Amino acid sequence: MRSFAVQWGIHCIFISAISFMIVLVMNPEVFAAVPALKDETLQSFKTIFISIILEALPFIMLGVLISSFMQIFLSEQMIQRFTPRHPLLGILFACLLGFLFPVCECGLIPVIRRLIAKGMPLYIAVVFILAGPIVNPIVYAATYMAFKARPEMLYARMGLAVLAAAMVGLFVYRFVAANQLKHSASTLYADAAGEAAGHSHDRGSKVSAMLEHAAGEFFEMGKYLILGSMVTAGIQALIPRSDLVSIGQDPIVSHLFMMGFAYVLSLCSTSDAFVAASFANTFSAGSLLTFLVFGPMLDIKSSLMLLSVFRTRFVLLLALLITVSVLSGSLLISRLYFQ
Repeated sequence: MRSFAVQWGIHCIFISAISFMIVLVMNPEVFAAVPALKDETLQSFKTIFISIILEALPFIMLGVLISSFMQIFLSEQMIQRFTPRHPLLGILFACLLGFLFPVCECGLIPVIRRLIAKGMPLYIAVVFILAGPIVNPIVYAATYMAFKARPEMLYARMGLAVLAAAMVGLFVYRFVAANQLKHSASTLYADAAGEAAGHSHDRGSKVSAMLEHAAGEFFEMGKYLILGSMVTAGIQALIPRSDLVSIGQDPIVSHLFMMGFAYVLSLCSTSDAFVAASFANTFSAGSLLTFLVFGPMLDIKSSLMLLSVFRTRFVLLLALLITVSVLSGSLLISRLYFQ
């Protein structure tokens, strides 16, 4: 209970700080003395920021509820029982899991850690981690809503996610040793038993545990959504449009910029499509595709979580494989599909 109170305290402090910043930004008088900030700039910032938040929040709410339901009510053994042995079938199975269980990368990594310890092959787990946050109904619907005028972005996102995840998974299957976890199965299960006991004695029923999990995950993702929306709105409001266009239309630099942007923002895959759509008039379709696929696969928060679960060398290898596969795949799709 103490750790739970500390966690909620951190959430409240962070949300309060962000809310205070929002109030300052929304009040033009605060920045009246700053010559560089004109009324048009602040109005543009407020419009972009509020529109991204309002469009993304419903999908985050739906995503955390489904994610929490899967976390509490479905056991890992149920998934492991149907895991195929053939590598190609295993990759298809991992993509199917991502479609059936719409859990974001934050919720997938702890689940995958236990699945690997219980016998799931490493390459299937990797494909599930990479493709799962993208090829699921919640993200599909969010991307469709964000790119109604450009449905090809939706299909390109799903296709590149499966392609990049399959490339990384096949490499892991062929060249990486099976055991890459930092902790042994016995230590892992001891932690799991402690968590289960905590749920049983301190948090009541499974329904209350699910709602508690959903609330915590909503605050966790909400922090990144607010911060990401503020950065996105700031970039579009403060950087001259001509500079953004020169970056966004460069055949290589635009992809690299969007990869770095996605890594720093650390947005949830249920909301990043609305951020990407706000750049549709300045950045090329290929660079937006890179943003939409690279971010859910690798960002700051997922890197830290991966480092807590897997060995450092394996995480660095994963980062390199993800970067190469997403960049090369996006450049290929841009040449064949968006021209």
